[in-house]
Amino acid sequence: MPVAVITDSTACLPEQVAAQWGVTTVQLQIRANGRVDDENRFERTELVETLRAGNTVSTSPPDPGAFFWTYQDAVSAGADAIVSLHISRKLSATADAAREAAQQVRVPVYVLDSTTTSMSLGFAALSAARAAAAGAGPQRVMQIADRRYRASSELMYVDTLEYLRRGGRIGAASALLGSAMAIKPLLTVRDGEVAPLSKVPGSKRAIAKLTDLAVARAGERPVDIAVACVTPSDRELTVVQRLRERVPRLNDIMLVHASTVITAHVGPGALGITVAPVP
Repeated sequence: MPVAVITDSTACLPEQVAAQWGVTTVQLQIRANGRVDDENRFERTELVETLRAGNTVSTSPPDPGAFFWTYQDAVSAGADAIVSLHISRKLSATADAAREAAQQVRVPVYVLDSTTTSMSLGFAALSAARAAAAGAGPQRVMQIADRRYRASSELMYVDTLEYLRRGGRIGAASALLGSAMAIKPLLTVRDGEVAPLSKVPGSKRAIAKLTDLAVARAGERPVDIAVACVTPSDRELTVVQRLRERVPRLNDIMLVHASTVITAHVGPGALGITVAPVP
């Protein structure tokens, strides 16, 4: 019997890719404009306008009930074990909700705190699902997922740290607060929280630097890369093209939408690059 692989919506997995490999996604929630709902039910443009207007946007983990019914569906479909991979506990209590639900399911449910988010989590979920599809047991599936997310790098450009500060997710990047507006912060996820990488004058220089960092992280290894954006534009397409040209052993590259929960914390102008060595 197969091992089911579950993740959450901060993994930024495109629906078609998740469906192809049988990865099920549980939605985090957003509260904005007097409404609370799953993040995939919020229009991206509505959220961006709300953020730019300075209105309050908050996020919360899925209810344990959402995990319970997702796990039950996996069991009904024939799974005899479940591996559930989630955003860092330092950024969200999502893994805690998953663990609460797991106690009520009649098959083993293994909940992993990935200590990261975005496509570092997404690529790990895909690797886990491929292993499960090949017949790997839950311990092997977890080992493969763990190795993938630990080897991956999250690199982020944000226009401002204000959204991270408002949402309480700023972590060690608080050291960059107070920089001049023209200085653009580059960030990463380290030890499960947002941490500073560099600060660069001007957005064009900052994104060029971010691309340089991604190329350096890739090195000579075969890698998968994802470029995550709020709304695709020429900027993101240019980054994708430059990475295609400069990364010597690029296995795959995709342009994905940043989850709206992540957008609520990093702001409308953010751009992320995930570099994930191929296992």
